Amino acid sequence: MNLQLALDRLTEARCFEIVQQVDKYVDWIEIGTGVIKEYGIRIVAKMKEKYPDKWIVADMKTCDAGKHEALQAFQAGADITTVMAFSEDKTILDSLEIAQKFNKNIMVDLLGLKNRERIYELKNMGVQLVSLHFGKDSQQQTKFNLRMFDLVKGISGLKIAVAGGIDLQSLSRILSESPYAIIIGSAITNADNPQKVAYEMKKTMNSHTGAL
Repeated sequence: MNLQLALDRLTEARCFEIVQQVDKYVDWIEIGTGVIKEYGIRIVAKMKEKYPDKWIVADMKTCDAGKHEALQAFQAGADITTVMAFSEDKTILDSLEIAQKFNKNIMVDLLGLKNRERIYELKNMGVQLVSLHFGKDSQQQTKFNLRMFDLVKGISGLKIAVAGGIDLQSLSRILSESPYAIIIGSAITNADNPQKVAYEMKKTMNSHTGAL
């Protein structure tokens, strides 16, 4: 089970400060959409250069020009780039084609999706990694609900990442669903002691999976 650190709504300098504190406890480093918009794709390259052994996630949230944006992300050193589930099939297929050429990965973001039929369509296109994403705006109205997992329950062959205001308190409930990756943002990045929180989260995850 992977701990993905989401870096968003931060300065470039703060992104690197936080990663330096927590890199021992995180598996994947996500450069958030807002950070990419603010600083450009070069920050992905900088992070990969600094942490070559970590998987770097470029949260591009691509919804068009799939081939071009996947190329941007992978040429910058990303291991995963994100594409929105509501995108045209052609956009997703083009993104998958580029990922295969680079031996990299596409994560399809299910933000706002309520139709299980679309999950089957994505799987038939060759999508293997999806993100159950409880968005930032929705978090202002209600908390993450495990019913989100109903969208993917019983659909085999998919790796599930989950994101949405997850903290130490809600982590244990989410672990019961055994996702492939858990995406943590502000619970770490806004903490007084990011290192301590990241350590506790990874420890909790390892205890659940039996990892040392």
